[in-house]
Amino acid sequence: MPQSVICHGCSYVLYEGVEFSPPDEIIQQYGCTCPKCGRKLSLLPLDVEVKPVNK
Repeated sequence: MPQSVICHGCSYVLYEGVEFSPPDEIIQQYGCTCPKCGRKLSLLPLDVEVKPVNK
C-alpha cells in the first residue's frame, strides 16, 4: 500500500511511495525542517492521519 509523509504546516509531500520508509529516516533526509515552509519536523507524532492514496 502506498504511503505519504506530508508536512502538517504546508502540506508539502516529503515522501510518497509503495516501499515502506520509516518516517524518522524521511525527516532526517530533510534535516528535520520542511524544505517548503521551514517548519520544524518532529519525530514525535502529535497528530497523525493515515489514509489511502488514490491514484
